[in-house]
Amino acid sequence: MGVGLGIILLLAGLVLAFDVVNVGTGWVDEGPLGWILIAVGALAIVLALVMNQQRQRVTHVEERRDLSA
Repeated sequence: MGVGLGIILLLAGLVLAFDVVNVGTGWVDEGPLGWILIAVGALAIVLALVMNQQRQRVTHVEERRDLSA
């Protein structure tokens, strides 16, 4: 979910930063908001990949005891 959310934020930021669509809100400047969304989206992708990499390093040890003796 983290990578998908990061990609969505990144794309929304690119649309706003490069003025692809004119949103038309007078109280928000789309340029800086787009750059903020780009930074947050990139950070979300990096954090999701780092957390996924740490999850793969876990090893499980199984201990067996012979109780028949």
